[in-house]
Amino acid sequence: MSQTQSLTPNNVPIVKRNPELDIADALKGDWMNNHQFATTWFNAMSITFPLGEQFFINSVRHYRDRVTDPKLQKEMRDFYSQEAVHLREHQRYNELLCAQRGYDLEKLEGPLRKRMGWVKKNVPAREQLAGTVAVEHLTAVLAERALGEADLFKGAHPAMAKLWKWHAVEEMEHKSVAFDVYRATGGTEIMRRAAMRRSTFFLIWDILGGVCHMLRKDGKLWSPSMWASGFSFLFGKQGILRGTWQPYKDFFREDFHPWQHQTQQLIEDWELQQQA
Repeated sequence: MSQTQSLTPNNVPIVKRNPELDIADALKGDWMNNHQFATTWFNAMSITFPLGEQFFINSVRHYRDRVTDPKLQKEMRDFYSQEAVHLREHQRYNELLCAQRGYDLEKLEGPLRKRMGWVKKNVPAREQLAGTVAVEHLTAVLAERALGEADLFKGAHPAMAKLWKWHAVEEMEHKSVAFDVYRATGGTEIMRRAAMRRSTFFLIWDILGGVCHMLRKDGKLWSPSMWASGFSFLFGKQGILRGTWQPYKDFFREDFHPWQHQTQQLIEDWELQQQA
C-alpha cells in the first residue's frame, strides 16, 4: 500500500476548466478600474505566465516516477492540465495585448526565456522543483488576496475579472501539488527557503521589467504621478500587497504546508458565483 504523500484536502478537487474569454476589447484600454498602473502591473504579470507555467509543468513532471501515492499522482496530472490551459490563455492574452497596444512581446519575453534556458541546462532538477514550489506559494498568496476581502477585481472589466479570478481559483486548488512532490522526493528545507529568496527577487524583477517596457511605450515611464499611483496600488491602504507579508513569511517555517492557509471557502464562493 502506497504511503500518503498528498496533503491537498479531499474536498478540494483540482478541476480542469476551459473558460471562454472574450478579452480583446478590454485589452485595448486600462481595464483595471481605469487605473493605468494597476492595469500595466497585471499585464506585466501575464507576460511571465506562459514560460513560467511550462517550467512548472516540466519541473513537476520530472519526478512523476518517484511519486507512489495514487492521489498525488492524479493531482500531478490535474496540475499539468490546469497549467496548460493557463499557458494557452495567457499566451493569447499577451499576443492580443502587444498587437493592440504596440508592446514588443519578444523584448518582454526574451530575458525570461534566456534565463529559463540557462536554468534548464545548469540547475539540478530538484532546485528547479524548489523554484516551482516557491512561485506556486507566491501565486497562491496573491490569489487569496485577490479573491478575499480585498476583492481586487471588483471594478475591473468583467471579462478580465473573469479571467483573473478563474486563474486565482485554480492556483489555490493546486497550490500544494509541487510542494507535496518536492517533499515526497526528498527536497530539503534549506533549498526550499533559498529558492523562495531567489524566486521573489526574479519575479519582482520580471514584472517591473514588463511594467517599465509598457509605460515607456505609453509615454508614462518618467511620470512621478504614475509611480505614486503605483506605490499606492501596491502598498496603500487597499494595496494588493497589504496583508501578504505574514503568509509570505510562513513559507520559511520548518513545519509549513500550503494548506495551513485555508482557502476552501474562497473556492466554494467563486463556484457559487459561476452558477448564479
